[in-house]
Amino acid sequence: ANLKNLSDEQIEQVVLHQKANGTKFGESAVALGLATQEDVLWALAQQFRYPYTPVGLDNINPELVTAHQPFEAPAEYFRDLRSQILASGVFAAHHRKALAVCSLDRGDGKTFIAANLAVVLSQLGGRTLLVDADMRAPRLHEVFGAAQKSGGLSGVLSGRDQANVIRPVESLPSLFLLPVGVVPPNPLELIQGRNFDLLLAEVVTKFDYVVIDTPAAAYGSDSRVIATKCGASLLVASKGRTMTAELTKYARQMAKNCPAFQGTILNDFQAG
Repeated sequence: ANLKNLSDEQIEQVVLHQKANGTKFGESAVALGLATQEDVLWALAQQFRYPYTPVGLDNINPELVTAHQPFEAPAEYFRDLRSQILASGVFAAHHRKALAVCSLDRGDGKTFIAANLAVVLSQLGGRTLLVDADMRAPRLHEVFGAAQKSGGLSGVLSGRDQANVIRPVESLPSLFLLPVGVVPPNPLELIQGRNFDLLLAEVVTKFDYVVIDTPAAAYGSDSRVIATKCGASLLVASKGRTMTAELTKYARQMAKNCPAFQGTILNDFQAG
């Protein structure tokens, strides 16, 4: 059974258990074997109109904890991060910026942070664009189960005619993805070019929230260039991996060159 199909007798059993044990209705239904945790999650999502994607029912990576487990502790962490960033005014309509998510090295978790932050922003109902600007080692197409087609950011920046390069994420109706496309031989030159400026100017007017995944700083200056052009950035450090001295130096550079540097967060969930 699920919460939607409980009989009157089963509902009465749940209510009695709820009163006797001081638990929530869903918890009591699970305890009595009348529903599963997935049933409860589905009911909550429907009740509060909160888009989510059950694990195993699509091709989106399970590391998108905010999409698969929107009411668990990791998702709450991202909602708190979302609140702090929104409070900073980065996405205010009158001077909206794109937010670059950066890190020192590959595996620090910047893609994990960028993807889940984009999901929780989209769950507010505003149009959200997640851009994969990591043209050194792109991964967002894998995270969202999107085919790595020829069309993407690299084609836009190189001046080729690109149609339908921004793709909707079907299970999250307010979220859109711009993947890298073909990995180019000259990523820094493409980022430094005028086409990237034009792209940013366009997407911040068409989307409520724009989050950009960047190459790790170990690959070169791409991420600093992107952050400066975006006007806002967030630095991700990995627990047990990132060296404090290097992080401090990089954070100072970010704060100097990026008008709305959001600070550093410590990723202790997973690398990526």
